[in-house]
Amino acid sequence: MRVKILGSAAGGGFPQWNCACPNCHALRTGAFPGKARTQTQIAVSADGKNWFLLGASPDLRAQIEATPELHPREGVRQSPIAGAVLCNADVDHVLGLLLLRELQPLRVHTADSIRRILTEDNSMFAMLQRTPNQVTWTQFAPGTAFPLLNPTGEDSGMRCRALSLGSHYPAYVSQRRRPDLIPSEASLGLILEPPSGRRLAYMPAVPQIDDALLHEFESADVLLFDGTFWTDDELIRIQGSGQTAQQMGHVPVSASLEKLAQLRRPRKIYLHINNTNPMLNGAGPEYRQVREAGWEIAEDGWQFDL
Repeated sequence: MRVKILGSAAGGGFPQWNCACPNCHALRTGAFPGKARTQTQIAVSADGKNWFLLGASPDLRAQIEATPELHPREGVRQSPIAGAVLCNADVDHVLGLLLLRELQPLRVHTADSIRRILTEDNSMFAMLQRTPNQVTWTQFAPGTAFPLLNPTGEDSGMRCRALSLGSHYPAYVSQRRRPDLIPSEASLGLILEPPSGRRLAYMPAVPQIDDALLHEFESADVLLFDGTFWTDDELIRIQGSGQTAQQMGHVPVSASLEKLAQLRRPRKIYLHINNTNPMLNGAGPEYRQVREAGWEIAEDGWQFDL
């Protein structure tokens, strides 16, 4: 299975359009020892021909154009993107689906609660249902393995299993809808297994780390893990207001470095990195601490095989 990191930043990207924090300001002026990043987006393929997206970021169009493997290959209208897997209903995780509205057949794998939020509460997503079989919604339940299928139902050979990580739905979800939603489907991580039998753990939003998660991580070959904030009060200190990292559903890196220090098997990569996170500064002490602990910090355009 080939894994491509199309984007590695948290919501808003880096630099964020309305932010003049030290990181964003220095990057815009050319004085920052680090790279710009688009919003987190992963693409996986077992054969190099049919690709599945993990999430659908608002930067998806630009990410596709920057990735030749995702360009049309045959005829006037065609795409190697066969489908997507959605982990939550956050805007920066699903908005990219609307960029794929040009009548291209797709299969979207997601939990029933997330599907209902998008298709029953948001009229804009009707753009994905203008013709029969434009998007085929395939439901899964956390904890149950399922195959990644293309729009016609062919098996890609890749297997996926969702882990329930949190119970909080996005603020935009209507109060009318909330009683119908299943808490365990609100925020999910993914375990992917290609035909090789190796395992990828994709965890872009992790509110807490328990023994069950540690067991899952230790059995993975590559761990893509939540690197959103460095400290719990990061946004409050920089902006003067806001929520803590954990209130937003993220274990800060300063804590996860300690909690995951015992992991030995997986290659460990932080992604979904907020523009305020000091570890983006390649000359800073936080960057050095992460690298000395055996972690990597994802960049747009990285790829690897499992």
